[in-house]
Amino acid sequence: MAPDNNAIASAYDAIAERWLDGCFSPDNGVRQHEQALAFLAPAADGWALNVGCGCSTRLNAPLRAQGLRIEGVDISARMIALAAQADPDAILHHADFCSWQPERRYQFISAWDSIWHVGLEQQRPLMLKLMVALQPGGVFIFSAGGLDAADAHIDSTMGPPVYYSTLGIPGLLDAVNEGGCVCRHLEFDQLPHKHLFMVVQRKAASTASDAGQI
Repeated sequence: MAPDNNAIASAYDAIAERWLDGCFSPDNGVRQHEQALAFLAPAADGWALNVGCGCSTRLNAPLRAQGLRIEGVDISARMIALAAQADPDAILHHADFCSWQPERRYQFISAWDSIWHVGLEQQRPLMLKLMVALQPGGVFIFSAGGLDAADAHIDSTMGPPVYYSTLGIPGLLDAVNEGGCVCRHLEFDQLPHKHLFMVVQRKAASTASDAGQI
């Protein structure tokens, strides 16, 4: 089973306004991001990258409070258009983040409810790319399916059928270790649903081989 990226983009184009209609919680993920930001030095000067940023700008305020400038990327053109209207100061890219290449390193990277739409064979390379894009000491927060093993399925809860997958907890932790990061926090935050988020931090000393990958 492999995802159709065009279908995922079209699905999120069609449902983008659901994040703005008052039914979506404006607090979704905010507490978790504040917890992740606490691992950074106070008033860190640098950039934050939001992978699969969507149209909601609820996370922008805590990122800016940390002294971070904001960059976002999303596969949905409609999501990017709405995000640009809501926050013209953010740098936004309409792109598939599996093929999109970051032009800088980041103090903070978020992939909240986004990388689980990536095919299993692409997830590990994507995670490694994102972790290499961190500054030494930088923090990466992401959500995933909290299963014991890798799995993939199609779900229509939001309306259009959308692909979801996870590397499973052992696979996620193995990728974090390979990416030169340390797991700082792992939590099932929506029990009984197996929604897991992880906060990882890049080791303070980067290797020469890491530096050559970006």
